[in-house]
Amino acid sequence: MLRQKLAACAAALLLCATAAPAWSAETTKVAITYIVDHPAIDAARMGIVDALAEGGYTEGETLDITVQSAQGNMPTQLQIAKAFAGLKPDLLIAISTPSAQALQSAAGDIPVVFAAVTDPVEAKLVASLESPGGTITGTSDKQPFGPTLELIRSLVPDATTIGVIYNAGEANSVSQVAALKLEIEALGLKLEESTASQTAMVADAAVSLAGRADAILIPTDSTVVAAVESVVNVGEKAKIPVFASDTTSVERGALAALGFDYYKLGRLTGEMAIRILQGESPGAIPVGTLDTQDLYLNRTSAAAMGVTLPDALLETAKKVVD
Repeated sequence: MLRQKLAACAAALLLCATAAPAWSAETTKVAITYIVDHPAIDAARMGIVDALAEGGYTEGETLDITVQSAQGNMPTQLQIAKAFAGLKPDLLIAISTPSAQALQSAAGDIPVVFAAVTDPVEAKLVASLESPGGTITGTSDKQPFGPTLELIRSLVPDATTIGVIYNAGEANSVSQVAALKLEIEALGLKLEESTASQTAMVADAAVSLAGRADAILIPTDSTVVAAVESVVNVGEKAKIPVFASDTTSVERGALAALGFDYYKLGRLTGEMAIRILQGESPGAIPVGTLDTQDLYLNRTSAAAMGVTLPDALLETAKKVVD
């Protein structure tokens, strides 16, 4: 009960802060929200702001920005979306699928740009990737699992079962796991699923995979990524190698990741935002994505999880964390 009261108070404070931003009448107004704080989302947000500045929309000069995190709480995210829509900004920006769905529902005729949404069609945000339609478009962080599975097999050759942790209430995570299962089964492997509807539940979800999985793969699920350290802790104790789908998680302890640069994804999102602010229709701008994956490796975590990183692999990595 106390936790619920504290959450309600936190949401009320967020909305009070949102209700009266110090906006100038002469500047462009943009509101940004995201479901939870973690480094990948932070990198995307930085990329968006930097791209806007390079396009002539500089915060504090020609641009006013208000930013709110939902702190992992969906009811709070819905309240933020409604409050933002009430501010009538020139553009709404969402980072993550739940945030994009909340803004789309509340925005009315205010244009929306999203970032880091894995499957915008499955999430019912756009009609198609090529022609989004309506007043929304953005960028996707969907990437193939094949190269990551080959990486896992090369580093953990005896693995027969891959564990995955995800939020079953998140449409894109469900879509990712369905695709992952098909690819894993095509390789003759088995998938063990463990779910967490809140960040606080991720540690228990990881513990439940001990003894059932030979390696753990974390998808681009904000609920889980926000608590990646708790998964790493289980991996080190149980000697289960932990792989991620975003490179920032490697800097937080995951053994390896093949993934997009979220700062670059944010910059691409920001460039799309500029086009909309300059008059283009969001629905006519195709959903954007990056076409290259970076390999990040963590030498310390590999040793703690019982994995040897070959020199040849280390030489191909964009970054090696010691």
